[in-house]
Amino acid sequence: MGCWIFSESLSVLLILVWLGLNLYLFIDTFHWYEENDAYLYTRIVLGSTLAWARASATCLNFNCMLILLPVSRNLISFIRGTSICCRGALRRQLDKNLTFHKIVAYGIAVNAIIHIVAHLVNIERYHLSQSKEAGGLQNKLSGIGRTPNESYLNPIRSYEVNTTTQILTTIAGVTGVIITVAFILIMTSSTKIIRRSFYEVFWYTHHLFMVFFIGLVIHGMGQLVRGQTPQSLLLHNVTYCKDHYSEWEKVTQCPLPLFSGSEPVAWKWVFSPVVVYICEKIVRFWRFQQKVVITKVVTHSSGVLELHMKKCGFKMEPGQYIFLQCPSVSRLEWHPFTLTSAPEEEFFSVHIRAVGDWTEALFKACGAEEKVFKESWKLPRLAVDGPFGAGTTDVFHYRVSVCIAAGIGVTPFASILKSIWFKCCNPNTELTLEKVYFYWTCRDASAFEWFADLLFLLETQMAEKGKTHFLSYHIFLTGWDESQATHIALHDDEEMDVITGLRQKTFYGRPNWDTEFRQIAENHPSNSIGVFFCGPKALSKILQKRCNLYSSADPRGVQFHYNKESF
Repeated sequence: MGCWIFSESLSVLLILVWLGLNLYLFIDTFHWYEENDAYLYTRIVLGSTLAWARASATCLNFNCMLILLPVSRNLISFIRGTSICCRGALRRQLDKNLTFHKIVAYGIAVNAIIHIVAHLVNIERYHLSQSKEAGGLQNKLSGIGRTPNESYLNPIRSYEVNTTTQILTTIAGVTGVIITVAFILIMTSSTKIIRRSFYEVFWYTHHLFMVFFIGLVIHGMGQLVRGQTPQSLLLHNVTYCKDHYSEWEKVTQCPLPLFSGSEPVAWKWVFSPVVVYICEKIVRFWRFQQKVVITKVVTHSSGVLELHMKKCGFKMEPGQYIFLQCPSVSRLEWHPFTLTSAPEEEFFSVHIRAVGDWTEALFKACGAEEKVFKESWKLPRLAVDGPFGAGTTDVFHYRVSVCIAAGIGVTPFASILKSIWFKCCNPNTELTLEKVYFYWTCRDASAFEWFADLLFLLETQMAEKGKTHFLSYHIFLTGWDESQATHIALHDDEEMDVITGLRQKTFYGRPNWDTEFRQIAENHPSNSIGVFFCGPKALSKILQKRCNLYSSADPRGVQFHYNKESF
């Protein structure tokens, strides 16, 4: 537990700050609406649900201000590159941007529920205050505004009207329904099963956020909740007049109170983040216009498409990712892919596995299924946005790094290992990195095909440089059939591995992570070790627990710093 607190202390602190700000805003707003004289008569009609509705609205505005910032990737890349966030725990928080985005979304959901329920009660209380049973003062307050040019407090003008119809004729009512429906669609389409199986549904419904934000800004203009005007408060003594409502308009200190709605404030909260997001889109459009040349298309037997591209002014770091768009497939969809090339190469590349409608359509557009040469001018046009930073870019900041990949999650480490190879070939390059442990688990033996060549080059280069200790790699095959098992057994005594052709033999089955982490901790007892993972969420949780478990409670001991790839 102590190791977990030490490792995740900054993350916990940031969440506590966020919760604290929400709590402060809620309590402060609640107290203001419960105590302010301008809303005394409104409280007589609505009770404490007035404060519940307004306090949750303030928290909604606060969280809507935050929700766009974690997905402003250019902003995050800029912060990542600044000196104040060059490395360490603060930088690792940037890799949890999508986690924070989801937490804020849950915050919006909770406050939206409170806000909606409170207003449903408010509407019913507005309606009941028009009945004869409501009492003298409530009847008096609800009756204000029946004469021409007279302000009103109660938006429900008669007890006989249908409250649903009445509210849905107001700006607040219509926009409230619209933004609620938009938010429900956004949340439900963001579930894991929808994202994995129907990515296009997730992509398109998420863009309802534009409807949500426009509706949010307009929503406050409806001024459903009204309070006494400042001028009326100066003339109307609420302390005396609330108990002597029969004397209204008869005595000097009790003129008829005047009411008005508050000025809309939602736009003040969301203006800056929306401007940042618009700038993000402008940058993306500018990048969309830049020409991308496909220089090479390779189809691997494992169902992976390899694309080599060139683009003027494109600069990258190992482990970064880009967003790809293929207008001939879809003019709206952008999909993230990790770069598999090294910065030292003259091109940049991605490896794409066909797992959905968009990737399958891209395979066809590139002629991957035809398995025949295709002229470059016949290849589809691609647009590239990025590159953007990711957790794996910090591999070179540690003396010891552990890289763990599962399946196609090996792609960011292809870029990193290539870059290591280039740096080792260059005698003028000084590396902070002294030791790399690389683990790759995969079900399909054919998936090793495109990556084995890179490992072979790296293995040979390290042997020539006398740095065989620099890279320790472990490949695990987790799925095989009977014929493969027989073939493996027959060639087990050979010097080179029968699956990969490498000196290091392939392991069969899954790694024992306790054994691996314990051994690494013993080998480097006083080091800060970076652990970098790209793969499924279930394995990510296991690895994060192992990092916390095998980190020393003593800050001077071994510390495992967990980083995971997330788009």
